[in-house]
Amino acid sequence: MSWEHQYVKANSVQLHYVTQGSGKLLILLHGLFEFWYSWRYQLPHLSRHFKVVVPDLRGYNDSDKPHNGYDLDTLSTDIHALIHTLGYTKAHVVGHDWGGTIAWNLARRFPNSVEKLAMLSTPQRWQTVLTHSLSNSWEHLQRNWHLLALQTPGLPQWLIQENLPSLLTYLFQQQSVRKSAFTQANADLYQAALQKPGVMPAVLQHVRHCFSLNEWVNSWLNPLRLAPLPLKSPTLFMWGEDDSLVPTKGSFSQALSSDAYIRRAIPDCGHWIQQEAPDSVNRELIFFLS
Repeated sequence: MSWEHQYVKANSVQLHYVTQGSGKLLILLHGLFEFWYSWRYQLPHLSRHFKVVVPDLRGYNDSDKPHNGYDLDTLSTDIHALIHTLGYTKAHVVGHDWGGTIAWNLARRFPNSVEKLAMLSTPQRWQTVLTHSLSNSWEHLQRNWHLLALQTPGLPQWLIQENLPSLLTYLFQQQSVRKSAFTQANADLYQAALQKPGVMPAVLQHVRHCFSLNEWVNSWLNPLRLAPLPLKSPTLFMWGEDDSLVPTKGSFSQALSSDAYIRRAIPDCGHWIQQEAPDSVNRELIFFLS
């Protein structure tokens, strides 16, 4: 079998998605600076058990790129509408990075629409990443400089467009542990997807909603706001033990305190977990979702 490219109207935007397989619906959500292609190693394997749907998030690659709607609630509503437009009432949802945060919010807002939830390399809130960094590690804060730099109005889009190859090299090659996961051909595909008209302004809106300075300051002053809310869906957390972009300490400890959650750490693996360790991720996902 081979995957198919299709389009669907959901929550007033046209979403491009790649699909393969049949049966229960499984949705895979990509993270910042990625697109559906980041799940290329999961599609052939997971589609043996599920109908796998991998959308480009609003604003990315071949999906619509409206001027607004990049807040967490709207992005979650996009996926809720996608589930129902495809003819299902609920789905398994797996998210990586910012996609994991969207999946988490989807499960909180629409608990009856999420059967099982898996979050890969995702803190409960992205604000915890830099809160922990300021408190514990200047080196880690330096690694996440792009989250701070992209808050500056006007400058980031020009800066990224002029230095996109260097940024992608930094994010994917330098910040990965298993370097062979990212070839030059991979980098070229990511760069082409990000250079499509309208994508970069949308990506910047994703980043600014992912990490809001105002919300981060409020969360730092009031740590109770970071406490995770319980979920009804069985939930799997997976992360790379050597993730240099998202610190395990401080980002996962509260969210993983409940016995209702399953925890899996993959050794010798960085932030881009499903691309660096596809066999391990596929095996864990199939076991958990099945």
